[in-house]
Amino acid sequence: MNRDIIIAPLISEKSMNAASFGKFTFKVSKKADKKQIKKEIESRFKVNVLSVATAMVKGKKRRVGAKRTEVALSSWKKAIVKLKAGQKIGAFDTAGAAETALPLGK
Repeated sequence: MNRDIIIAPLISEKSMNAASFGKFTFKVSKKADKKQIKKEIESRFKVNVLSVATAMVKGKKRRVGAKRTEVALSSWKKAIVKLKAGQKIGAFDTAGAAETALPLGK
């Protein structure tokens, strides 16, 4: 069972908002279950996981090439991990977001 469980962190506006509340989103292996995801997150990032929610995201269709042929993208699994209060994961750093935002109305 030597496979990569966590593929990548998901960085989007929605996931960054959830990160400020202690929920972090990852793209994970389709075959990974909640217990494996929890164990991998705890060992890799040295945090305490309270809960794991998973969802299968259906693949979309894209048009590519000169002939605009339709290609189906594969489905993937998403995991939303809730951490113990006060803990965070470095890939989801939200501290500098307020400082770099442009002022509105100017």
